[in-house]
Amino acid sequence: MLGGMVPSSPMFDRENVGLLGSTRVGSRRVIQISAGFMIFFSILGKFGALFASIPFTIFAAVYCVLFGLVASVGLSFLQFTNMNSMRNLFIIGVSFFLGLSIPEYFREYTAAALHGPAHTNAGCFNDFLNSIFLSSPTVALIVAVFLDNTLEFKDSARDRGMPWWAKFRTFKGDSRNEEFYTLPFNLNRFFPPS
Repeated sequence: MLGGMVPSSPMFDRENVGLLGSTRVGSRRVIQISAGFMIFFSILGKFGALFASIPFTIFAAVYCVLFGLVASVGLSFLQFTNMNSMRNLFIIGVSFFLGLSIPEYFREYTAAALHGPAHTNAGCFNDFLNSIFLSSPTVALIVAVFLDNTLEFKDSARDRGMPWWAKFRTFKGDSRNEEFYTLPFNLNRFFPPS
């Protein structure tokens, strides 16, 4: 709701998916504790000075390893699909290609014309549309979801990996759901999961 009131679009953060997949920690309590650490350390200026003293080459090396790990963990979700299916290979290939080429086109057009390809009299709409198409993961997600739900999707549930994910649709479908999604401080007594 907040994203609709300001001229920015809500988008997902692919690093969170990679971090969740690499650490295997999906608990809310871990997120709450790490948010507390971030708030606490942001108050201390000495802690920020410690990070500022790290050379850029070290940051670059850490980013190379981190983004490689994030990409591989993101691709590991494809292990439940049939990668021998031409339909799935087509969807993945086209979504990767368009996810890389459309944002690059939007960047080059914006650099040459000093405004994005979406150029109407509605400034907020232009910003919204241009920011969506400047994000590679968002473009790839839109293309992949569109193609996955339009290309022979009724007969290909097993190829799409749907039977494996079906047990996670309800809270009581798998024992791991309760472990991941319980509320902290025993609040499940007051707010029972559905």
